[in-house]
Amino acid sequence: MAEHSFHQLAETAQQINETRSANAKISYCSQYFQSLGNEEDLNLAAQFLGEGAFSSISGKRVTIGSRTYSTCAADFCDIDYEKVFKPCKTALGSASEAIEKLMHNIEAAHKKREPAQLSLQEIESIYEEIHSVSSRADKQHILRNAWKQMTPVEIKFFIRIMTRGSLRIGFETKNVVAALAKAFQKEIDEVRYAHMITGSIGKTAVLCKKKRLDQANFRLFHPLPFMLASSIESRAINNLDGYIAEEKFDGMRAQAHVSGQQVKLYSRDFNDSTHSFPEIVQFFLTKDLPDVVLDGEICVYKDNEILPFQLLQKRIGRKKPSKDIIEHYPVLFISYDLLYHDEYPIFEKKLSERRNLLTKLSQIHNLPITNQFDVEDCDHLNELFERALAHGNEGLILKEVDSTYEYGQRRKSWLKVKKPGGTLDTVMMYAHADSGKRRGNYSDFTLGIRVAEDERYEEEFVPIGKANGRYTDDEMKRLNERIKDLTVEKYGPTLGLIPEIVVEIEFDDIQKNKRTKANYSLKLPRFKAIRRDLSPEKTDTLKDVERMYQQNIDKERLKQEKNPSFYIKQEDPETSTR
Repeated sequence: MAEHSFHQLAETAQQINETRSANAKISYCSQYFQSLGNEEDLNLAAQFLGEGAFSSISGKRVTIGSRTYSTCAADFCDIDYEKVFKPCKTALGSASEAIEKLMHNIEAAHKKREPAQLSLQEIESIYEEIHSVSSRADKQHILRNAWKQMTPVEIKFFIRIMTRGSLRIGFETKNVVAALAKAFQKEIDEVRYAHMITGSIGKTAVLCKKKRLDQANFRLFHPLPFMLASSIESRAINNLDGYIAEEKFDGMRAQAHVSGQQVKLYSRDFNDSTHSFPEIVQFFLTKDLPDVVLDGEICVYKDNEILPFQLLQKRIGRKKPSKDIIEHYPVLFISYDLLYHDEYPIFEKKLSERRNLLTKLSQIHNLPITNQFDVEDCDHLNELFERALAHGNEGLILKEVDSTYEYGQRRKSWLKVKKPGGTLDTVMMYAHADSGKRRGNYSDFTLGIRVAEDERYEEEFVPIGKANGRYTDDEMKRLNERIKDLTVEKYGPTLGLIPEIVVEIEFDDIQKNKRTKANYSLKLPRFKAIRRDLSPEKTDTLKDVERMYQQNIDKERLKQEKNPSFYIKQEDPETSTR
């Protein structure tokens, strides 16, 4: 094997995927980083594992759709896309997983490939080449030539890195940070801080190796890692002293970077979303703000109401929204934190200090900011929660007033209080094999919604979501015995099941998704219970999903005139903030 080849990175990613222990995953990655002799390899390796084909601060993306590389793979393997590839993809729940299995098992694909031990720099050049072309035919031509030189596991991770999604190996950016700290004997907090202010995990890796973390510099117009909230149920909280409450908006988390006549908006996945919201850009340009980085939420706001996220989806991703779209779905940026002010990053300051600065900015420049509420007791918390739901918001975020901005972490400093968006009775369609400590068991499941009486479909069930069972070893053993009795097909690590196991799932929201057969997907589906009292014929239908989706859009929302969830300076003297 060539030293520092892309194959080595792909095999490391696969090894990380096949172990359950977080510490073992970090050790494997750490050993890989230590093996990389030059800085360019280390930069690219950390970037590919933690960010994608391009650095977060580059502003670049490989714009390529699932259908483009999926049809290319079907053609490469000499198989029918509709009859062979799509069933494999549905069964495995992943296009890249299906492509890996097909490349490994189909003789026609074997004959076309001659692995060349491509270097990380050669892979970077291929991504640059794809980025430089626009037509599907050109992108597929580049893909075919690249795949001819790769093994199946390389192809799988090449696609996952290219599409900038999760590598789906149970290894996030925070784990890459931990691996760098272990590899180069640094404190994790030092590495995290350098990553925060550079915005680049590749640059951070090189600074680690060169022992120059103290030379990390912050600059505007690169997206910073966002602070995350833990579920209040997952954290033992003895009391709520020292916390304030804010309503959790039904919008899109975003950062606004403002300097002079330049404004950039970044989404939580670090995408530049500026072009989708021209009126927000114009709003900031009229405010004569100092250089700032604001953390907040973009919401559809009309007639004193925050409208549901489903309507915001009509704005997201549009390069140039029409006047009609802007008129029907007007948006507002509501700030709740300040990360950069007066030429310095301030995320090491306490929340209360950052809030005081944000409040002053709001008063001087008339910026919308969240209202904060002291939590008196559990009854008061419930009152605030119910009011947030009445506003159409998702619930509450509790924030510790003495906390710093703990970017990229889920700790006790921010806690989300919310209730499920709904529940559905579904059936198990596919079971996906676990790895690591539970290797041999099936703990991830594709769940289906009933369409047997739906004139639009020929099937009985179509997939609506994927969820993890999260059971004890004994419960999982009993479930797996039942799964094996119901298995009718096997696709590598995935089993196709007779649809007899009924699972009640809860979820946060329903979103339209034209890439799925149901045309809908569920946000954060999770097991609630196995319903042994229900037969598959009594489960919920796709029409139930459509009805629930529309009900959320149509439900009445409490207007923001009294006890508002956010504050903006108005002429009414009775309007005030905390």
